[in-house]
Amino acid sequence: MTDTVLVTYGTTNGSTAEIAEAVADVLRKAGLTVESTPARSVAGAERYDAVVVGGALYAGRWHKDARRFVRRNRVPLAERPVWFFSSGPLDASASERDIPPVRGVRRAMDRLGVRDHVTFGGRLEEGARGRMAGMILRSGKGGDFRDFGAIETWAEAVAGALTRA
Repeated sequence: MTDTVLVTYGTTNGSTAEIAEAVADVLRKAGLTVESTPARSVAGAERYDAVVVGGALYAGRWHKDARRFVRRNRVPLAERPVWFFSSGPLDASASERDIPPVRGVRRAMDRLGVRDHVTFGGRLEEGARGRMAGMILRSGKGGDFRDFGAIETWAEAVAGALTRA
């Protein structure tokens, strides 16, 4: 069984952080010790037995903090079980079908032997930071498209893999 799991994430407006917290809560309920923290705040992945990395999607790329975390920690990540998730589509597409990882995430998955990746819907609401966010909101395409049932189901599968290990 795994001792300590890191759930880390790159987020700008907090939606991906809330998904990461939901994942961490499920892992804790399964009896795992979990630390959940922004990717930019993690000194290193060496002291964790397993890692879940989440990144918000912006213009077809993972959030820079998630990308940098993976790049800085590629050696320890390659030596332990790792799962990735993305958040971003501002429509129901993530609930309707599997959305493959964006190219950069797929490359990291292949290099590191990541066990699984899932894309969840995102959230973009009034007050969101960033020029693109403002443009999207003005076009009427904002909203909350996260499916917490699907998030919990995926996290339960991660927990199952870790508690059987």
